[in-house]
Amino acid sequence: MAWFLVVVAGLFEVAMAASLKLSKGFSQPLPSVSFLVFAVASFGLLNLALRTLEVGTAYAVWVGIGAVGTAVLGMVALGDQVSPLKLGALALIVAGVVGLNLAGGH
Repeated sequence: MAWFLVVVAGLFEVAMAASLKLSKGFSQPLPSVSFLVFAVASFGLLNLALRTLEVGTAYAVWVGIGAVGTAVLGMVALGDQVSPLKLGALALIVAGVVGLNLAGGH
């Protein structure tokens, strides 16, 4: 259950980052409020998961989901540039997160 919370928290982190971009410096009300809601949800779920998971591994997975998810969302929906180097770097992040998870911390 705790890993499920980390995954959902990571997805909320992606939504938080997208809302931050769409808020245009907090000048747009709905994305600004969405940013706050997603931030509280993301950190809250991570906090719950940390009751039973090791902080280092759980945090790395959470950050990895947020970083890769936000980068992919940016490329797919927000017009960010795509390059082979970016895709390779994202693959390395995923490999690192999987490696940490396989190394323990369950």
